[in-house]
Amino acid sequence: RLAPRLLAVDLPTGLDADTGSVDPHTVAADQTVALGWSKVGLHTLPGAQYAGRVEVVDIGIAPEHGASIKTELLTASWARSVLPERPPGAHKGTFGSALIVAGSPQYVGAAALSCTGALRVGPGIVTLACARSVYPMLASKLTETTFEPLDDKEGFLSAEEAYTVRRALSRGYEALLVGPGLAQHSYVVAFIRALLPMLTADDVKAVVIDADGLNNIAKVDRWWEMLIVPTIITPHPGELSRLAGVDTAEIQRDRLAAGRNCASQWGLTIVLKGANTIIAAPDGRARLSPFANPGLASGGTGDVLAGAITGLIAQGLEPFEAASLGVYLHGFAAELVRRELGDAGMLAGDVAVALPRAIKELEG
Repeated sequence: RLAPRLLAVDLPTGLDADTGSVDPHTVAADQTVALGWSKVGLHTLPGAQYAGRVEVVDIGIAPEHGASIKTELLTASWARSVLPERPPGAHKGTFGSALIVAGSPQYVGAAALSCTGALRVGPGIVTLACARSVYPMLASKLTETTFEPLDDKEGFLSAEEAYTVRRALSRGYEALLVGPGLAQHSYVVAFIRALLPMLTADDVKAVVIDADGLNNIAKVDRWWEMLIVPTIITPHPGELSRLAGVDTAEIQRDRLAAGRNCASQWGLTIVLKGANTIIAAPDGRARLSPFANPGLASGGTGDVLAGAITGLIAQGLEPFEAASLGVYLHGFAAELVRRELGDAGMLAGDVAVALPRAIKELEG
């Protein structure tokens, strides 16, 4: 006998189309046929768990009626359309360069993973600016990376080294990543407070702030006023709660609204990580990742993502596009790893190594 299957039309009963929240009696569909356009609630938890396979059907709504919609679901066809070109006559300079400020004695791996994530999406040069005390270890791990060793105090970067980083940027880097594995310390707070306000469009096209970069700036009142150049921040919900001064539960109740509101208030691009990661631009646009992979709930995967986004900025993508494509490639790479290994035991390094395969599959 065939088992009965439940088909939901537009939405499963009890599922909030805008937030993905569900009534206790919400039905779990095997398939949802979304009318006209898909709905946010079908692609955010917990709603996505009740939607089953989602198929969007055309019901004759004229395209112009969707012109004001500012929310998109990331797709393979979109990602393919924005992949950086790889001309046959290219050289290293064609694909840009990225400078990554990362690492400390406690978190050496974060620096290595962020550099690998950047390298694996195709920039010409990736340079790691790291504490001199961890430079020998990282130099032995990262043979394709160039280095800018920085003086440190007890393993932490200090405010004086902000000027060294800016001088390094004068050599022509397009993208800067600050944060992975820097650790939390008053020295690092002072370093970031010195560095960010001095950066201008002449120094770098965009800055990505991740991990301990976020944890340290959260200790600075009205931290967003330090930012002059276009900026992407990549918080998980706990980090965003500290940056915004609100409970994590409030952010999780409506992740899309939280990302949008903070991006608008702070004038930057936000990558709110988690299942179905949200990318929000300061002008109100937002994109949702189609991927929810428990294998990404492990240490270091965020470092790989931050590096990938930085590597895409180096190749000329604008911040919102780079953040969106980075999220898609990272999620797709993780899906490729899950197909091969499963999600238990998936490592951040596995995801980084799979990034070129994700790009190749997109290119067809």
